[in-house]
Amino acid sequence: MKKRVTLTFPKRAVQMPVTYRLAKDFNVAANIIRAQVAPNQIGKLVVELSGDIDALDAAIEWMRSQDINVSFASREILIDENICVDCGLCTGVCPTEALTLDKETFKLTFTRSRCIVCEQCIPACPVQAISTNF
Repeated sequence: MKKRVTLTFPKRAVQMPVTYRLAKDFNVAANIIRAQVAPNQIGKLVVELSGDIDALDAAIEWMRSQDINVSFASREILIDENICVDCGLCTGVCPTEALTLDKETFKLTFTRSRCIVCEQCIPACPVQAISTNF
């Protein structure tokens, strides 16, 4: 099973080897989608956790016991087709190729199932046609 979560670390827990502990202690794989971590500052990670449902629940409970805020990601990318000019700038920054230009029509195509909500496309859009629902 997979769960996408946002982890918010207090300043004192930023140095903690969380992904190592998830793998070693709980047999849970953590695919880091986005990270904002710096010494002596509050840190944020967006990760996709993979593993057995019971192991995922135990890992999440452990992280919360370490004062790491765990919130389930339910955001998704939204594209306003009335604003989009199909320039393709967003396709150059999309790491999963969820955003592509159709080779025949040159229209933007969004494959939602490939999107990891990294949000790199949002600042790349010159007309601000891309946003999140959160």
